[in-house]
Amino acid sequence: MSDAGTLLELRNVTHVYRLRSGVNLRIIENFSLSVNYAEFLGIVGPSGCGKSTILRIMAGLIRPEEGEVIFLGRPLHRTTPRIALMHQLPPLLPWLTVEENVYIALASSETLSEEEKRTRVSQFLDLVGLTGYESAYPYELSGGMRQRVALARALVSEPDLLLLDEPFSNLDPLTALSLSREIEHMWLDSTLPPASVVMVTHNIEEVVLLADRVVVLGGRPAKVYAEMPIKLERPRSKKAEEFYGYVDSIFSLIS
Repeated sequence: MSDAGTLLELRNVTHVYRLRSGVNLRIIENFSLSVNYAEFLGIVGPSGCGKSTILRIMAGLIRPEEGEVIFLGRPLHRTTPRIALMHQLPPLLPWLTVEENVYIALASSETLSEEEKRTRVSQFLDLVGLTGYESAYPYELSGGMRQRVALARALVSEPDLLLLDEPFSNLDPLTALSLSREIEHMWLDSTLPPASVVMVTHNIEEVVLLADRVVVLGGRPAKVYAEMPIKLERPRSKKAEEFYGYVDSIFSLIS
């Protein structure tokens, strides 16, 4: 997919965590990064370098100490349905059914009627393969199915930007591959959300399979060590000769 401008931009962002001991940890300092429209961006780096913090700033969940977040040409000061964040562990409410867990993403919408909300929930549950499980509760589902519920909830508001924070790390390899392929399919389909995806992961093979561009972070405060475009045709295969060339290059930058 080709770029068509900048969707979101972090401009000279600084963020500090203040510990109870009184110590200030400067996680990000004067940090800048852009996400292009119609781009699948991967972010990798060692634990503790600020990857998840960057995602939460992008989502509007954290206000940076300094700098600004620009989304669709305007400063972002709070969360918006147009940006969705999918966590490593799906934060489903155990007392709600599958349908109800997805519905809560639309509950406060004033632009959709009740019928439109219910229809959209049904459509996205079908899209992620959960038709027939609407009345099930999270404890009745496998880990992969719970993550599919989380994906439906993230996408039901039809966001422009989907943020993924280690979304497949707690799944078995086959389920992780299946779900990652489904997210790639939705992103490639211009009739479906999202327009762009940003994924944080420790899995180098995973990021080479999916990303157009990989940003390698390191240090504290976080710094961009390198940006690497992944020029492989889709769908990508680990058997391709060039695949592990990219994997080795990224791994050497991290290690």
